[in-house]
Amino acid sequence: MSGRGADWVDAFLEMMAVERAAARNTLSAYARDLADAGAYLTARGPGLAAATAEDVEAYFAALGARGLSPATAARRRAAVRQFYRFVLGEGWRDDDPSRRVEAPKKGRPLPKVLTREEMDRLIAAASARDGAQGLRFGCMVELAYASGLRISELTALPLAALARDPSYLIVKGKGGKERLAPLNDKARAAVRAYLSERWRFVPKGEKTNPWLFPSRGRAGRLTPRRFAQVLDEAAAGAGIDPERVSPHVLRHAFATHLLEGGADLRIVQKLLGHADIATTQIYTHVASDRLREVVQTRHPLARKK
Repeated sequence: MSGRGADWVDAFLEMMAVERAAARNTLSAYARDLADAGAYLTARGPGLAAATAEDVEAYFAALGARGLSPATAARRRAAVRQFYRFVLGEGWRDDDPSRRVEAPKKGRPLPKVLTREEMDRLIAAASARDGAQGLRFGCMVELAYASGLRISELTALPLAALARDPSYLIVKGKGGKERLAPLNDKARAAVRAYLSERWRFVPKGEKTNPWLFPSRGRAGRLTPRRFAQVLDEAAAGAGIDPERVSPHVLRHAFATHLLEGGADLRIVQKLLGHADIATTQIYTHVASDRLREVVQTRHPLARKK
C-alpha cells in the first residue's frame, strides 16, 4: 500500500492513538486489518484511497470465502468502516464506500474548527494551570495554533529547534519531508517564558534532555495522549465542549484562520505539509464566508455599494 492510502492510514492510526487512546495492541490490529484490505483493493485495481462501494463489498465477501473466523472477519469489516468514516470526516473523500447510501449525497462533512475567540479562551485556560505547568501547556497550544504542527511533530520537537528564538521551525513531517513552520510573536514569547521553567520537567538524575517538552515518564518527553488530556481539561475550563477540541482541531484552526485572513491556498498547503492540494481544499469550504467576501469585493463584476 502506498501513496494517499498509506498516508490516510497513518493519520487514522494517529487519531486512534491520540483522540481515542487506543492501546498498542489495538493499533497493531487496525494496522494489520487495513494492510489486508489495502492489499486486496490494490490487487483489484483502485487501492484503498479510490475504492468504490462495489470494491469494498467484494472485499467483505472475500473475507468469508477465505475461511477466516467470524470474529476476525467482523473485526476487519469494522476496521475498514471506521477508517472510511474517518476519511469522510476529514473531507478527503465525499463518500463512504463501506456503506451504500441510496439517498442523494449530502454535502461534504467539514472539519471541526474553533473561532478565533474560542482559541484565545483555550490558550488562556491552558495557561491558567498552576506555575510552570501553565507555562508549558500554554506554550504547547500557542505553538500548535501558530505553526499548524501535527501533535506527533509538536511533542517530538528537540530543544535545539527553539533554543535561539527562531521565527520559524524546520519540521520533518511524514515521509521525512521537511517544511517551514512559522512562529508568530505570541508563540515565541510563550516559548521564552516556558524555557525559563523547563528545567522543572527534566527527569531527575538527567543532566541533559534533548526534548523541548521533557517529562519524567518512560518516554522522556510529553506524550500526545497526555497533551490531548490537557486539551480536554482546558476546553472545559474555557467553556467549550471538549468533543469539539483535539490536537488535530488546532491544526484545522491554523489552516482555516489563515485562509480567512486572505492566505493563498498553495501557501497553506505547503505550511501543512500536504502532498496533494485536494487535501487542503476542504478548508475553502470552512472559510466560505471570507472567500465570498473576497469575490464580492474584488471581482470586477461585483456590485459596487
